Amino acid sequence: MDRIRRRLLRGIASAPGCAIGSTPAGLARLGTAAALSAWAARAASQTNLNISHQFPGGSGDTGDFRDRICRRFASELAAQSAGTLKATVYAGSSLMKTMAQFSALRKGALDLTLVPLSYAGGEVPETNIGLMPGVVTSYEQGSSWKSAEVGKALADTLADKGVLVVSWIWQAGGVASRSKAIVEPEDAAGLKVRGGSREMDMVLKRAGASVLSLPSNEIYAAMQTGALDAAMTSSTSLISFRLEEVARQLTTGRGRTYWFMFEPLLMSRTIFEGLAKDQQQLIMKLGTEMERLALDAARADDRAVADVYLKAGGAAHDLSETTVKRWQAIARETAWKDFAARSEGCARILQLVEKTL
Repeated sequence: MDRIRRRLLRGIASAPGCAIGSTPAGLARLGTAAALSAWAARAASQTNLNISHQFPGGSGDTGDFRDRICRRFASELAAQSAGTLKATVYAGSSLMKTMAQFSALRKGALDLTLVPLSYAGGEVPETNIGLMPGVVTSYEQGSSWKSAEVGKALADTLADKGVLVVSWIWQAGGVASRSKAIVEPEDAAGLKVRGGSREMDMVLKRAGASVLSLPSNEIYAAMQTGALDAAMTSSTSLISFRLEEVARQLTTGRGRTYWFMFEPLLMSRTIFEGLAKDQQQLIMKLGTEMERLALDAARADDRAVADVYLKAGGAAHDLSETTVKRWQAIARETAWKDFAARSEGCARILQLVEKTL
């Protein structure tokens, strides 16, 4: 409460539309308590949260489902709070750069983001579990994390770093290749591949590939120039970033795959704790509601992406159970061992993951 009162005091003099009673001089006349109460009431009615993400923008009904989730969340937030809470969605990294979002959340400089959690691996090593090959092989298993020990451990780690998980969202990953499809591990040999995480890069290197590190919204340009031969990313990104224009071979995530991407809706703990209790409860309730929408949309995109590539004159390849296990075996010997050795926290999370397999 003291922290909130200090923030209110600092904002009183500069708040737009302040009445004379909310200026420093007016404080002396009205009294600090009365001025704080008046200013807080106005602030509460105007609370607007910013949601940033890297994906292409659309509407609440069309386009990248991750953008749709954010817009649906914002719409429901305004409707169910009777306008006391609103949110503005900034798509395509238009508010801030992709790799700056997680750090901004931690500092309270950004309210919410929907982002691949592994992008935070440089700051919080445990988050690399969000794109660890082989640890999640089905939506059912990924969804179980929220209530399982591994999910609680991951959520606690993030909370300690100033970030809260609002929605648990998973999506299967695929591979887009310019010429040669990557299905079996040996197919990656000699290719320049974007894996998306330190752990995936280790698996690719063991398979004989060279790796490039860049966010998914930069894949198209890298493939177009020939700097990149293939890229691993989510089914929706494969569609949204129009990679079928620069890649003709697709390995899909429909049916089964050896990696899933954790792309949660995250919120700054500092911002969250500054809201009223009923507002906090509404945010978390809506976050849970978005999870079902996201799951249905992710599965739909896993199926749709194959049609996109076929219509563009390309080819779509599915993975067998045997192939998935071959990739998983490489991950156990490389990425899993490396991850567990990084810290006690990483080792503990991996141990908890194995309970879900």
